[in-house]
Amino acid sequence: MSQERYQLPVAQALTQAYIEGNREVVEGLYGYHAGSLQDWEKRFAWLQGSTNTRAASAEVASVLREYNERHGAAQAAMRNIAALAEGAPVVVGGQQAGLWTGPLLVIHKAVSVIGAAKSASEQLGVHVVPVFWIAGEDHDWDEANHAYVVTAEQELRKLTASKPEGSRTSVSRTRIAEEQWEKLVGELEQSLPSSEFKASFMEKLRQLTQSSGTLSDMFASIMAMMFGEEGLVLLDADDAALRALEAPMFRRMLEENDVLSSAYSSAAEKVQSFGFPLQAEVAEDAANLFLFQGDKNDERTLLYKREGGFRDRRDTVFWSKDELLRLAGERPQQFSNNVMTRPIMQDYLLPVLGVVLGPGEIAYWAMTGEAFRTFGMEMPIIVPRMSFTLVEGGVVKNMAKYELSFHDVMESFEEKRAAWLKGQDNLHIEARFGEARSAFETMYTPLLELAGSVQAGLIKLGETNMAKIMEQISYMESKTIEAYNKQFEASTRQLDRIRISLLPLGKPQERVVNMAVYWNRYGDDWLKKLLETPYSRTGGHEIVYL
Repeated sequence: MSQERYQLPVAQALTQAYIEGNREVVEGLYGYHAGSLQDWEKRFAWLQGSTNTRAASAEVASVLREYNERHGAAQAAMRNIAALAEGAPVVVGGQQAGLWTGPLLVIHKAVSVIGAAKSASEQLGVHVVPVFWIAGEDHDWDEANHAYVVTAEQELRKLTASKPEGSRTSVSRTRIAEEQWEKLVGELEQSLPSSEFKASFMEKLRQLTQSSGTLSDMFASIMAMMFGEEGLVLLDADDAALRALEAPMFRRMLEENDVLSSAYSSAAEKVQSFGFPLQAEVAEDAANLFLFQGDKNDERTLLYKREGGFRDRRDTVFWSKDELLRLAGERPQQFSNNVMTRPIMQDYLLPVLGVVLGPGEIAYWAMTGEAFRTFGMEMPIIVPRMSFTLVEGGVVKNMAKYELSFHDVMESFEEKRAAWLKGQDNLHIEARFGEARSAFETMYTPLLELAGSVQAGLIKLGETNMAKIMEQISYMESKTIEAYNKQFEASTRQLDRIRISLLPLGKPQERVVNMAVYWNRYGDDWLKKLLETPYSRTGGHEIVYL
């Protein structure tokens, strides 16, 4: 295997400023920078003197031990949980629980978490634990319920888990029946091409479904299988046992909700003062907390402030502050964080040295800095997630055949594809149809003038008629080109394979394709290669040739 770097464009200007280490932005909005060795030492020193701001590490470790054992954790992960019980700092990163782990970026984030923890351990000379935060509390089923794979016919196929009947609840509380798991595994098996690893891979997935009641369960079991030997510790944000430890922070968030809201608003104003757009909504009446309510306490409802209490968005239910404070103490599992309060809760549960984030996350985390300080905490070091594109041997050969660089594929593939096909046109179809259009226009224009001299209203009719004839000439041209290009179907399939592999749906590979495509073809070798790729604390994109 070999690899090279490529700079993927970053859509968020604020994220780009952070990655580049813009001093004003880092100091004004974040505090620490991942590229500064000194900042890692400062953050570690702060953690050692701030144990009173967090839940007891031993209690958190006890919950994580039970959860990871249930999902088949390796001994390396269990040793890391033991270290966490003794107060070891962590590097954490997370994602929602997608079908078969979702797009490859989820795997890239786990690889980044592991790399960051190892790098920090080497620098600081202490045991740093990698933790993956499964956002099981999220309720957006349509974001989590699917996976894209490349079939034997080199077509992109979307596999989807249908939503069971019931309320709009979290992914971790949405039960999947055994029959649906069988259907999903069957669809995956049918979609993937034959390979030497397919039988064992599919059998392993079938085994994991037997103990998986939800997408979150399955996600955790697969991640434990993939990264357990690397010591990755898994955590589900919607774990009831974990919620019990979060009760004091939920109560504080309710008690000081107005102060918290002011902090978010203040940070938002600061972000805008730097000239950057906001990446998350900041509403004055938003409590930034969810409550599971309804007949079965499973409907996830965002809370808003009103008349000293709280309500739902439609103003159909009202809770006094005292009611929610009591509920937070007695039944904390009914509460849930949103994107603004999750960073605070994460830092309350764990001694977070650094947090691995994607580009969008880095931008909206800038709006949480004031909230951290309001609660006597500090934002952890923001660590940009690394990303990768896996390039297979057959794709490399096709790229060489059509003289395409990786840059060409990512930034001008359709133009290059069209140019190649045009270069095969020995009949000069476009030129000849262009000549026909010019000739027609030359002959027809004087007729328009003649018709207009007879009756002025005929000019508009003639122009419309002329446009229709030109349109028909262009239509005939497109059908002729289409028919001519059929003789190059083998070449177009090769070009399409490049596009589907590297730029599926017009997006970077990591945002679409599922890891099953590569596990099926290479076993776990592709994953080992990612883990062996040199790690960078400031992120970056690596092209990995398999």
